[in-house]
Amino acid sequence: MTVSRTGRLAMAALLPVVITLPVPAASAANSLTVLGADVSTAQRALDLGAQYADANGVAGDPLDILKGAGVNYVRLRIWNDPRSGYNNKAKVLQYARTVKAKGLKLLVDFHYSDTWADPGTQAKPAAWASHGMSRLPSDVYDYTYDVCSGLKAQGTAPDSVQIGNEINTGLLWDDGKVVNNDFANLGQLLNAGYRATKACNSGTQVVVHTADADSDAHARWFYDGIRAQGVQWDITGLSYYCYWHGTMANLATVVSDMRSRYGKPVVLAETAYPYTTANHDGTPNVISASQPCSGYPATPAGQAANFTAVQNTARTAGAIGLFYWEPTWYAVTGNGWDPADIAHSGNGWENQAVFDRTGRLNPDLRWTP
Repeated sequence: MTVSRTGRLAMAALLPVVITLPVPAASAANSLTVLGADVSTAQRALDLGAQYADANGVAGDPLDILKGAGVNYVRLRIWNDPRSGYNNKAKVLQYARTVKAKGLKLLVDFHYSDTWADPGTQAKPAAWASHGMSRLPSDVYDYTYDVCSGLKAQGTAPDSVQIGNEINTGLLWDDGKVVNNDFANLGQLLNAGYRATKACNSGTQVVVHTADADSDAHARWFYDGIRAQGVQWDITGLSYYCYWHGTMANLATVVSDMRSRYGKPVVLAETAYPYTTANHDGTPNVISASQPCSGYPATPAGQAANFTAVQNTARTAGAIGLFYWEPTWYAVTGNGWDPADIAHSGNGWENQAVFDRTGRLNPDLRWTP
């Protein structure tokens, strides 16, 4: 499988050297209000017959089990026209009804692609492949408005949306790529998404998400760049995986600076950690080290300790919350990495799910305010 199709693999090769800075002083008043989980593959897993159980082995719906572990917010990615037929508009609208019926909030993560979008690849959807900047802003506006309106019409208006996913150097490449520090095209695209969201539902919060938790300098470069273009956004989103983005002291500095510099809430849109080194399918795990980050072995206890430490760091630095990325994605035959061959590709993430090989929840892991 190619790096561009795995998404997560691209980050390992492309993210820069970590800058470590001091942790800001703790504030006892801080709390996490967004206790999230990205369960974008759960719908397919359930359709294939995947079984889930709580920490005591009691079978149940994965959303109910996650809610019992503290989750209050669900993130769902959306691809324009994926070959798999999953994570498209119809499937997102369908699962949004389930999410909202369980009393959970909803974040919709627009990739503006037919496949993975991340720091290493931001491919236009096929339907927009020939479009340049004379059309792409209206494409973004119309598609965002259409999806949001569909959700709103069925009573599941999104609480928040992401205009792009891990857009470290832009989206809809090459037109929307930042080259030679020129953010003009990206600014047009982000503002189109913002305007569409607010036109659909003024209360929906707009997140601009990068994987720039690695470096305050990189984060400032990006968010200063879009701010200079007059881009509007409500929440600053960052990805944090300690094995790619460095120490939690550095994370705390980046979060604290983003919050104060731009005057907007900060959320960790993605985080995760392995609970095992075992591989349960034919695709190698993205992270296979026995101790990917110092002090946190790849064991259930190590996974839980790492997640607790990330939550504590985010809380102390003043973030409003975080999302665990794909906690339900244990190895299920037919639920693979590649949306063009989902039935036959494997899953490189199953050892970072919070449900083990049998579908049982890690008993030590919780989301805490």
